[in-house]
Amino acid sequence: MDQPRRLDLGSLLTRAEAAAPVGVVDAMAAALLEMLDARDVSFLIADFSGRSLNRLGHTVAAEKPGSRGRETSARVPLEGTPYGEALAGQRSVLLREGDDTRILAPVTSRGEAVGVLELILPFEPAAITVRDVELAAHQLAYMVIANRRYTDLFEWGQRTVPLSLAAEIQRRLLPASFTCEADQFTLAAWLEPAGQVGGDTFDFSLDRNTLHVSMTDAMGHSVASALLATLAVGALRNMRRRGAGLIEQAQSAHEALLGYAQHGEFVTGQLLRVDLVAQTARVLNAGHPRPFRLRDGRAEEIDLAANQPFGLSAGASWSEQEFPLEAGDRVIFLTDGMLERNAASLDITALMLASGHLHPRETIQHLTHAVLDAVGGELRDDATSLCFDWHGGAQGERLSHAGAEHRTQRERE
Repeated sequence: MDQPRRLDLGSLLTRAEAAAPVGVVDAMAAALLEMLDARDVSFLIADFSGRSLNRLGHTVAAEKPGSRGRETSARVPLEGTPYGEALAGQRSVLLREGDDTRILAPVTSRGEAVGVLELILPFEPAAITVRDVELAAHQLAYMVIANRRYTDLFEWGQRTVPLSLAAEIQRRLLPASFTCEADQFTLAAWLEPAGQVGGDTFDFSLDRNTLHVSMTDAMGHSVASALLATLAVGALRNMRRRGAGLIEQAQSAHEALLGYAQHGEFVTGQLLRVDLVAQTARVLNAGHPRPFRLRDGRAEEIDLAANQPFGLSAGASWSEQEFPLEAGDRVIFLTDGMLERNAASLDITALMLASGHLHPRETIQHLTHAVLDAVGGELRDDATSLCFDWHGGAQGERLSHAGAEHRTQRERE
């Protein structure tokens, strides 16, 4: 019996890391072609729509020495395709095509679904070979995330339509990743912009012992709302990074808006702080829609008192509230664009129940697509949601293989 094909993962990583930032994918593809005698290797990056992948490529200039090739991309739909199955299930999909095998491996890091690594092999791979490819795809995720700081190539590949100036500003306010897997929680968020950007943002940060989450919605549309959001998010992050509490963060955002925004402009917001050691949480609600919770098969709106929005009037004050958490809880934070009048027929609690088995990353897409379908694809306001799963327990009880969430035997029992 032939020995199964194996990847030299150390050599693979070394060769890819030696490449220029824009060449890491090409370097890994060349190494995979050589090590596995593959017929074809390509990387498909997830686009901003959440509904498709873009196959990144580079045309070879065969004319004059030193002439430049042109970057190209081809869209591949996710819904109802093996590519979507690989990305949603976070497991490789193998397709037999005559004597060849097509492997679709998820490119994922800490729950962030970056895309899919596709290989066509002239043989049926052994299980250990598939595992090697999955680990290579996981390494590719790290390399794309690290190298996108130096190039617009990956950002370009994610854009299927041009962004307006307001949308460009808005995107810069969002965290680098929209998903995070950790020992005690999983979260995922999504922002679906309206035709005229409505000023929504979400943010999160993980310290050694604390998770910080925020969601804001600036009044108005287009560049004006994007600038308001910039003031609010900048002030919140500035105080958070100083170690300030929720009330101090709220006060800083409020004062920034009073000092620099036009009279009457304001931002609603919701700030959450989770103590991962004590397994407790506190929340501050500044005129924002209440979140929804799914617990023990029952979904309902969480009753929170609402303080004033940031920047609405001088002399405002805020208070923290306890935010009860139990292992197994799923909480959905959202902006009013998810509840807009022409989507009034949507039942958020019913949607939560229907998507309760899905990963937060897929749940957010499920909710967003339901809103888009309800309004005929024409949003009047940004629609933003964040799904937070609280697993609780001690650290180290959840395992991750190749960047995807998999539960330990103890959790399954």
